[in-house]
Amino acid sequence: MPIDKAAWPFVAAASLPSVMVLAAHRPLLGVVLLILPIGIALFFRDPERSAPAGDDVVLSPADGTVLFAGAGAAGETPPGQWQQVTIFLSPLDVHINRTPVSGIVTRVDYKKGTFRPAFRHDAHGNERSEIWFDHGGQPVVARQVVGAMARRVVCRLRPGEHVRAGARLGLMKFGSRMDVFVPITASLHVRPRQRVRGGETIIATLAARDSDA
Repeated sequence: MPIDKAAWPFVAAASLPSVMVLAAHRPLLGVVLLILPIGIALFFRDPERSAPAGDDVVLSPADGTVLFAGAGAAGETPPGQWQQVTIFLSPLDVHINRTPVSGIVTRVDYKKGTFRPAFRHDAHGNERSEIWFDHGGQPVVARQVVGAMARRVVCRLRPGEHVRAGARLGLMKFGSRMDVFVPITASLHVRPRQRVRGGETIIATLAARDSDA
């Protein structure tokens, strides 16, 4: 399985104890110590995904468990009225993040913040990155949020890029959460405690645009 390039500095550092022990001619312990770098490499696994068909579908941007699905609370969402889906990623989940919709990247905002556990209701104030998409005139926002363990978000998109739904956008390191914000006219298709897969699970459908009516 492919491994994201962000893994290799961590894998190299975690491999040093094993290398030192093997150099000291202690092969059994050296092999045991390889469990750590292998586990770190698996954390950064990057499986291929096939996005379902549909122009106005909103896909899950991450693997994980839905914590919340419903109307976004004022002060926790971007400015305006939104529906919100929050997905918690455990350290065992794939941490590659994907674009929820096709369209144009209009903004990428990185914001410093706290490092509360990602499953808490007030984790929206944590360090985060917000990626805004324009899907045929309808805005959709994906928010990468770090947790107590995750201390860095990686967004590889830039404003002005054209993207397709399900494409890779970046990753979060060592456990975190993602919020997706869609217009209030969208229909949500997930519920709390439901498992979702990044780039494959349809979490919402955007309302038909006027030009399609």
